[in-house]
Parts: sequence; C-alpha cells; structure tokens
Amino acid sequence: MNTATISADAVNRSNGFRWGQLVLGIVAMAMIANLQYGWTLFVDPIAAKHGWSRAAIQVAFTIFVLTETWLVPIEGWFVDKFGPRPVVLVGGILCGLGWFINSFADSLPTLYFAAVISGIGAGAVYGTCVGNALKWFPDRRGLAAGLTAAGFGAGSAVTIIPISAMIKSQGYEAAFLYFGLGQGIIVVLVSLFLARAPEHKKAEQVANVQQTRREYKPSEVLRQPVFWIMYMMFVMVAAGGLMATAQLGSIARDFKVFDIDVSMMGLTLPALTFALAIDRVLNGLTRPFFGWVSDQIGREPTMFIAFAIEAVGILALFHYGHNPYAFVILTGIVFFAWGEIYSLFPSTCADTFGSKYASANAGLLYTAKGTASLLVPLSAVLASASGGWYSVFVLASVLNGAAALMAWFVLKPMRAKHMSKPE
Repeated sequence: MNTATISADAVNRSNGFRWGQLVLGIVAMAMIANLQYGWTLFVDPIAAKHGWSRAAIQVAFTIFVLTETWLVPIEGWFVDKFGPRPVVLVGGILCGLGWFINSFADSLPTLYFAAVISGIGAGAVYGTCVGNALKWFPDRRGLAAGLTAAGFGAGSAVTIIPISAMIKSQGYEAAFLYFGLGQGIIVVLVSLFLARAPEHKKAEQVANVQQTRREYKPSEVLRQPVFWIMYMMFVMVAAGGLMATAQLGSIARDFKVFDIDVSMMGLTLPALTFALAIDRVLNGLTRPFFGWVSDQIGREPTMFIAFAIEAVGILALFHYGHNPYAFVILTGIVFFAWGEIYSLFPSTCADTFGSKYASANAGLLYTAKGTASLLVPLSAVLASASGGWYSVFVLASVLNGAAALMAWFVLKPMRAKHMSKPE
C-alpha cells in the first residue's frame, strides 16, 4: 500500500479512531513508567545483595535517563519515516529485555548495560507516543500531549504497590523478571494497533493557537533561534524543579518533618510519604490540565502562569515548609506547577515547526530533560557549600521566574515573528 493510500485512509477515519490511538499511547507510556519511577524500589535490595554502594547503583539510573532522552531525536526520525508501529515494537522488546537482564545482573557493568538497553527502549516508546499524539491532534495538541505524558508521569501509581510486595516476598530479581516481561509484552501488543496520523492541510486553521504553515526538518529546526530559546527555558524549569524535588527526602529530614504524621483528606501519613503520594497524582494531573489551558489561551501565557506559580511555590516551601501540613501542601503546588513542561514544550514545538517531523523535532527538545538532569547533582554541592538549602531554593525559584518572564517577553514575540515568515 503506498503512502497516498495510507494518508487517504487515515483522513477518512473517525474521530473515535484518533482517540483510540491516544489511549493506546497512554497505555504504552504507563507500561514504561516504572523504568524511571519504580527504580527507587530496587536500589536498596540490590545494594543489600551485592554490597555495591548506592552511588554506584544510581549510576545505572543516570545512564538510563541520558539514553532515554538524548536518543529520542534519532528514534523520532524513524517514527517520522516509518510510522509509530515498528519503533514502539522494538522499544517494547528492549524495555522487557533491559529488566530481564537486571534480574540476573551480578556485576555493575551488566547493570549499566541493562540501563542502556532500557533507556533506548523507553525513549523509543516515549518519543513515539508523544509525537503521535501531536500529529493526531493538531487542534488539541496541549491536551493530547498532556494526557500522553500523564501516562508516564502517573503510570507507576497502579503497579508500585505490587512491585514492592513482590520484592519483599520473592526478591527484586523476580520483580524485575515478571514485571519487565509483562510490561514489555503489553507495549509490543499495543504497537501492533498504532497507525500513522494523516497529514493535515497546511492552510487549515484547526486550533485556537497559532500554528506554522511550513514543515521544518530537524536540521532546519536546529538553525532557528526560537528553538534554542525553548531549549534554554526547558532546561531552566526542569533543573529548577528537580533541584527542589529530587532532594525532597533530605529536605524533609533537615526541616524535621520527615516522620511527623499529617492528617488530610481522610488519610494519615508521615509528611514525606504524603508529599510523595501527592507527587504521583499531581505529576499526572498537571500535564493534561495545563495542556488543555494552553489550547484555550495560548502556550506562552500558560507557561508564564505555571512557571510563576512554581517560582513562588518553591520559595514558599523553603519559608513555611518546616510546618508538616504546609510542607505537604506546598510540595503539591510545586509538583503541580512543574510537571506541565512535558505537555507545554512538545505542543509548542509542533505548533512552531509543524506536524510532519513532529516526533524528531519534539525529541530534539526533549533532550533538555537529560541536560537538566546533569545539573541536579549541583544542588547537593551547593547546599553543602552554603551550609543549607536556602541557596538551592533561591536558585530554583530564580530559574523558574526567569523562564516565566522569558515566555512572555522573549518567546512570545520571537514565535510571532517566526510564524510570520512566508511559507
């Protein structure tokens, strides 16, 4: 079947079909979420069995994040050229294979090799599903990207308890093996039903937000100054949020709220546990919420609001977080105003550079997550050098505040000028 026939078939498909494609992408994202969010459950059991230091084990996580993010542009290129099905199929196999290797890894190099395999697989699934959502929903890119990213952000919530229970009852090796194979098989099955999105007419105004009438190739995107402004903002917000949240356990101990019970919403949990539980929920909800808002009022105004809330929330957490109730509430605000970057930036990228190469172009921008992760360890160094968390919170707040101002005063006029270029 030639490309023209595929495109014609796709155009005639019902609105329900594209929502079905979105649901499939969300399911696949939920299946790979544990590769990142469930990793923390395995660190101590691995250390206890092999006697490796936690720092040495966490190198595997760093390798995973870097391969998961920085290879997405390449995987996105394959999606744009061959469609989503083969890329997600291979990604699912690699995700299952990575955890399978983890189940019998008896040396650190083997653990690191498994992290590479898992990272490539997770990046292939992540980049494909987000890119496919952007292509199927040019009229609701923010919402579609947000719902898809929410699958990754909150996907581990359902399986965290079963994985933890299996680790305790059968050992971490069994959890790696059975959940790795199970998650990988589901992703492979999902891939069989994924379809390439149709090419929408360039002149068609299908959204409330302004969209380019030209399709930019990745090589062209890298030559656009507006892309690098978006990249800089992505790094600033991602690093700023991670600096405040990645060290949450240490901050809770220093604030002396770590194990103080908090009773809210009919639940009573230690403050840190409560905060982490809220993270799982709000980290998922924020992505479609702010994505939907951006579809209504525009990308840059939404960025300004979200990033400004994050800047204020981080400072408030430092000043008032010594109260366990305030710690839980303000942590929720910080998480809610941070996770939306994974819906706002991909949708802004597709609006700016077009749908045809959306997977590869969004992948280029997604590498900012990997860049930001390299800056996060500096927060612990900064806290140690300054004798407390004040400088870390101030820096994180400043980064978010600067990104909010850049969204309104730099990105907005630059994008407007970019959009006005003749086709």
